[in-house]
Amino acid sequence: MNKGKYVFVQVSPFLSPHVFDRFVTEYDGNKWVKHFTCWNQMMCMMFGQLSGRESLRDLLTTLQAHSGKYYHLGLGKNISRSNLAEANEQRSYRIYESFAYELIAVARKQLIDDADFSLLIKENVYAFDSTTIYLCLEVFWWATFRSTKGAIKLHTLYDVKTAIPSFVHITEENVHDVKALDVLVYESGGFYIMDRGYVDFKRLHRIHQHEAFFVTRAKDNFRFVRMYSAKVDKSKNVRCDQTITLKGFYSSKDFPGKMRRIKYYDIEQCRTLVFLTNNFKLPAEDIAMLYKYRWKVELFFKWIKQHLKIKSFWGTSMNAVKTQVYIAIITYTLVAIVKSELQIKLSTYEMLQILSVSLFDKTQLNQCFRVLSIKISKNKAVIN
Repeated sequence: MNKGKYVFVQVSPFLSPHVFDRFVTEYDGNKWVKHFTCWNQMMCMMFGQLSGRESLRDLLTTLQAHSGKYYHLGLGKNISRSNLAEANEQRSYRIYESFAYELIAVARKQLIDDADFSLLIKENVYAFDSTTIYLCLEVFWWATFRSTKGAIKLHTLYDVKTAIPSFVHITEENVHDVKALDVLVYESGGFYIMDRGYVDFKRLHRIHQHEAFFVTRAKDNFRFVRMYSAKVDKSKNVRCDQTITLKGFYSSKDFPGKMRRIKYYDIEQCRTLVFLTNNFKLPAEDIAMLYKYRWKVELFFKWIKQHLKIKSFWGTSMNAVKTQVYIAIITYTLVAIVKSELQIKLSTYEMLQILSVSLFDKTQLNQCFRVLSIKISKNKAVIN
């Protein structure tokens, strides 16, 4: 079916071009465009992500060596540094933001629960956190952070079960993390795991009002009144399980209801952790395990910074930066969808490594991953 097509072109059907065109029309992305369309722009940027290009110049140098293949790669008739840079600066990032969320919705429906998630929880589980990406203040003048530094923040709601980011919000670095909670739409019954930097009782109560659950850590100066304690199994490292109310005029006003306080001893790191939640049904040890899954969003940040190009930007405006970030998310989600559709037993990292050296091949897409998948399956069989 894909005979004669480049590997890079074979992934494009998974992107749903007709859906992308809908967003282009909505935001007038192709207005006054003669040949280098929004689709061509996205494909160029995705090629740079998949091939690991370090800069706009690096990307153009690589592509110009294969200029005769532009049309067959879906990149348009001609590409220049100026028209790609201009497209990143002027075409609305909302085209790629909307399309990223559309792909995320598709991926979350297709992907099965992560095998690493062992808790028997039917509801969705999310980890929410942010990461800082530092920029040169002389170039990215709008991203003020300190007198000599610029930076932006990626606030990410990460679906722990499917290993897919379900929401990404980009702000300047000086925006406090808790303010990002105001833009989230909470899902009834869902679990939201956050570190103690997000402890703001008014915002936590908003989660509670939406019939969702939060799991976070208590701050050192946390003040409360214990109402009663439940029996605990200390063999499971749970030290106490208390029902509490907040102490203090403003705290009790912001969160007027009951809250659950769990003290847990972490054997691995030899420290005691105190958790706060509004869920009174799960066992205390499961609440502690839920918080442990928060590190998945940290691993996602580490992975995306290492393997997708979001630390060196191919444009200087906020629009260009957001365009590149959302196309990076599109690329990540696309690989996850390909993995699900073709039932490939490789990690996303392994798939990206293979794609990076196979984009100009004319091998069938599933054949690119087949040999390595067989080797991994055999190794697992030998180990078992």
